[in-house]
Amino acid sequence: MPSSLDTLLEPLRHSPQLVEATEALNRQLAEERERRDRFYAEMTPEQKIEFIDGEVILHSPAKNRHLDAAGLLFRLLSTYVDSRQLGSVKTEKCLCVFPRNDYEPDIVFFGPEKTATLGPDTLKFPVPDFVVEVLSDSTVERDRGVKFEDYASHGVGEYWIVDTESQTIEQYQLRGDRFDLQVKAATGTLTSAAVPGFAIPVRAVFDEAENLAALKSWL
Repeated sequence: MPSSLDTLLEPLRHSPQLVEATEALNRQLAEERERRDRFYAEMTPEQKIEFIDGEVILHSPAKNRHLDAAGLLFRLLSTYVDSRQLGSVKTEKCLCVFPRNDYEPDIVFFGPEKTATLGPDTLKFPVPDFVVEVLSDSTVERDRGVKFEDYASHGVGEYWIVDTESQTIEQYQLRGDRFDLQVKAATGTLTSAAVPGFAIPVRAVFDEAENLAALKSWL
């Protein structure tokens, strides 16, 4: 199967306007690099901010149910990973640098190899091995759109989308340069491919008692 990049480029390769198109894209990328440099220079630790498609995206405060789900899943994942020294888990203001865009996902996991590259003053983080996004009204289009494509194209091995309204989790795994949906579940157990041995009840992301029970089973 052709890669998604080959599929994108194939019509352009045979176009009589290839030269003009390439020049226009180079100009656009040069302008974006200037804006991106300003973004790096002006961002502050207090902001939850991203650089996507040449634009600075400043996020509004999250709803309580968003914070609760993200917090419960972060607690499970970080406890599991830290207790077994499997890598590192970050949340919220962890700026992950992709070739064109910069994202601050809700939760990210870095395996041992990438964790070894991180220092106390690291501000720009590599592409994660595992990403979780909790949907909100203002982010759902990007979480299912440009982020979904970018994460797959640049090697994020696993992607979970948490929907707090339906209380479901979608688990995607990387196949080549595309994500395949493994399961969409409101109950049962989710087993991660990116984090060895990490398996949790879906309800533990939405229910405090279930979350504590899962934690106790590991400790």
